[in-house]
Amino acid sequence: MNKIFSLTTWWRDHSGNFRDAIINVRRAFGLVWQAHPPSALTMLGCTLVGALLPASQAWIGKLIVDAVVNAINTHTDAETGLRAIAPLLIAEFILVILHTINGQVRTLAEHVLHARMNLTINTRIIRKALELDLTHFENAEYYDKLQNARREADWRGLQIANGSFFLLQNVVTLLSFGALLFRFSPWLALILFIATIPAFIAQSRYAELSFRVLSWRAPEARQLTYLEHLLTDYDAVKEIKLFRLGEPLLGRYADLFWKFLKQDQQIAQGRSFASVGWGLLATLSYYGAYAWIVWRAVSGEITLGDMTLYLGIFRSSQSTFEAIFYGLSELYENGLFMSNLFAFLELAPQMVIATKPIRVPTKILCGIEFKNVSFRYTGQDGWAIKNINLKIQPGEKIALVGPNGAGKTTLIKLLTRLYDPTEGAILLEGKDLREYDLGELRQRIGVIFQDFVRYHVSAAENIGFGQIEMLDDKPRIETAAQKSGAHALIENLPEKYATMLGRWFSKGRDLSGGEWQKIALARAFMRECEILVLDEPTAALDAENELKVFQQFRELTTDKTAVLISHRFSTVRMADRIFVIEHGGITEQGTHPELLARGGTYARLFNLQAESYR
Repeated sequence: MNKIFSLTTWWRDHSGNFRDAIINVRRAFGLVWQAHPPSALTMLGCTLVGALLPASQAWIGKLIVDAVVNAINTHTDAETGLRAIAPLLIAEFILVILHTINGQVRTLAEHVLHARMNLTINTRIIRKALELDLTHFENAEYYDKLQNARREADWRGLQIANGSFFLLQNVVTLLSFGALLFRFSPWLALILFIATIPAFIAQSRYAELSFRVLSWRAPEARQLTYLEHLLTDYDAVKEIKLFRLGEPLLGRYADLFWKFLKQDQQIAQGRSFASVGWGLLATLSYYGAYAWIVWRAVSGEITLGDMTLYLGIFRSSQSTFEAIFYGLSELYENGLFMSNLFAFLELAPQMVIATKPIRVPTKILCGIEFKNVSFRYTGQDGWAIKNINLKIQPGEKIALVGPNGAGKTTLIKLLTRLYDPTEGAILLEGKDLREYDLGELRQRIGVIFQDFVRYHVSAAENIGFGQIEMLDDKPRIETAAQKSGAHALIENLPEKYATMLGRWFSKGRDLSGGEWQKIALARAFMRECEILVLDEPTAALDAENELKVFQQFRELTTDKTAVLISHRFSTVRMADRIFVIEHGGITEQGTHPELLARGGTYARLFNLQAESYR
């Protein structure tokens, strides 16, 4: 009664997890089918063939033994006896060959499917990441979910496919064994079944524990990966060496590693002890049945061939029962782990997408207007910007200045719809940005942020990425490079525009900060757009090159609207209007002479900077 109550309680506590695992298994098969249907069908076919082979081989083995015993008992000569047994030997040989071929075909199909599964799952993870808003990327929980999704998803997906096929194979095999064993004693099959249940429950319990531990420690696992990256990354190695951070950081890495190792060992030890303990029950039941079969053969109730058949079937039935329950346990565990992948794939963008988006006008006639715009980052109490009202005329060049963290870059992120305002609206040609097609809107805005990406690809691709559709347009790439001042730099590289930039790959050439900035500026000039935004675009350039870039910038953007963020007042004075951003709001606006005459924050900062050059 206690055992029944225990099983009932266990099922009540775990039925929800089993239900989720089963749903995940079904969804995983959707990924398997999406990855490569021919491989999946091949594995299914091999599974069915492999399922029927053991019983066929056991039956032919029985017939061979009985034929040999009969030949001995009837004193048949060797040649006649061998001739009678030969067809059975040939049949067994064919089954052995079929077993070998079937196994190799299955292995090949599994290899192909694993590669395709890897591509399918990683593609879906990356595509989901591309689909999500910038808000997700600034949330640590997102990276925990990404870590859990990527950790074992492709391997677990293949294990589900493999495990399910093997489970099907074992069930079909067991049914074929059962048909043969039923002739002898149905009670033996029942005994074997009952003896394997406790081991199954124990395996399932530890499978769930393993899943929970790995999921809970995702933040620390990311920290472990980060420390490993930090200790081996080129950008960090100089500071790591100079500040002698290597051993302290390596100590943190080792502490986390040993913490994880102890947790894993505890689970593995518990799993092993449970398997050994409950495995003894199955072993005792097997040898009890073994003795009974031998006794019946000795007493003449069954033939020697029958004894060979039943012993073989009984031994195989026990291992098959165990394989089925172990397979169910593994399927449960893999199904739990796949929930991490599906949870990540179910993340939804928070940004509002118009159901019937309107086209972005080819020419801006009315301009851009920030209307009572306020924005607060997720998880933060304070406002990044508050009640911003700003109108930019068509073709106007404006500059945003102010201290770090004042909200300048946030305004640019809102303009490019990386975020939507918490309050208020941004209008383009009198229409809310949220009404436009998002992809087309971003296509019409060229942006270079201060933390621009240094792509470890060729110089031509680094520039061409600014207008990906024109990646093969070499004249356009060279024109963009000339506009940014990068052309002369690239011409001096070993393979010119085909030179690999960065240090990640063979023959890569690293550039200075100013040289990388010229490449990034060329990427902005590559794009045909009505609005050009430069966020600290010349921070790494010397004063002479900076002046050249902005003189050319004015000429190249004569008919374009431009927004410039910079801390260098020698640069922003070229703008038609300058806006001072402080504490998330606009405190001053006007031309350079007007702001100097006003004697406010702009004048004070300008004079401080000018004084440093005297």
